[in-house]
Amino acid sequence: MDIIFMGTPEAAVPSLERLVVDGHRVLCVYTQPDRPAGRGRRVSVSPVKEAAIRLGIPVKQPEKLAPATELSDFRAFSADVAVVVAYGKILPKAYLAAFRRGAVNVHFSMLPKYRGAAPVNWAIVNGEAETGVTTMQMDEGLDTGPILMQHNVPIAADETAPKLMQRLAELGADVLSETLSNIDSIVPLAQDNDLATTAPILTRSHGLADWGMPADEIERRIRGFQPFPTVFTFFRGKRLTLWRASSETGSVAENAIGTIVSVEGGVLTVGCGNDSTLQISELQPEGKRRMAAGDFINGSKPIIGEPLEDG
Repeated sequence: MDIIFMGTPEAAVPSLERLVVDGHRVLCVYTQPDRPAGRGRRVSVSPVKEAAIRLGIPVKQPEKLAPATELSDFRAFSADVAVVVAYGKILPKAYLAAFRRGAVNVHFSMLPKYRGAAPVNWAIVNGEAETGVTTMQMDEGLDTGPILMQHNVPIAADETAPKLMQRLAELGADVLSETLSNIDSIVPLAQDNDLATTAPILTRSHGLADWGMPADEIERRIRGFQPFPTVFTFFRGKRLTLWRASSETGSVAENAIGTIVSVEGGVLTVGCGNDSTLQISELQPEGKRRMAAGDFINGSKPIIGEPLEDG
C-alpha cells in the first residue's frame, strides 16, 4: 500500500517502522516543525523525523495545513491512505478525504473512552484497571470516527505514563499492521457517544499537589502526570517534584493535612485528605537531581509538622 505517515513523538515511531517492515511504501512523513527545546533553546527535531531520515523517507513539516498549496501537494502523492499517529495537528476535512481509503488513526485508548490529547495519562490518573489501542477511520470530530480494530491491556499497579505509553506504542504498531492487512474486510463500528469521556491536554497547573485529596489519588497523579507536568509542591519556598510514592489509610488529624507527619525509614510521609497519608520515596528538589527521599531527609532535615506549600 502507498501511505502518507503523519506523526511526531516517540510513541509514533514503532508504527512508522512497522509500515516499512510490512512492505508498505511510505511516500512521505509529515511531522511537526523543528522547535527550540530545553534550557539552551537548541533546535530539536521530532523522533518521527529522526526515524524517517534513518529509513530514507522524505519529510515535510508544514506550519499549517490550511494553505491551498499544501493541500495540493498532499493530494499529489495519490496515496492509498494516510496513517496518523499523534501528529499534533487537526486534519481539515479535505485532507481526510484526499486518498481512496481516507485517514486511519492509531489512538492510545479504548474509544470512545478518553478522546483527546492525553488518554494514557488520564487512564492512570483516574485509576483505570485497563486501557488499550484503537484504530479508527478519521472524521472531522475529535477522535469520533468509526472504530476499525481494538486491543485492550491491563494497567500495572505501579505503572507510570511513560512506561505504559511505551507498551501501547508497540501494541499500536501491531494493531495498525493488522488493520491495514484486513482493511477491505473490516466493517467500521460507529462509536457510542453516550459512553464517551475526554482526556484533555495537560497543563502545568494540573501538577500542583492538592493535599486535601486522598493519598491514592495523588499517587496516581504522580505516575500519570509523567513526564509532564509531573506532581510538585513547595518546601521552604522551593519547588519539590514528586517521582515515586505509595499511599496508606489511617487516622490523620485535619490540621496535619499537607504537613510532614513522619520522616522514618528513609520515607517522607505527608498527611492527606480522607484520613490518608502519602509515603514519598523519590523526589527532586528544585535545581537538583532526582534522589531517594532518605537522601533528601538527611540533607534538608525536614521537621514533623512542617508544611508542604502551594507556592
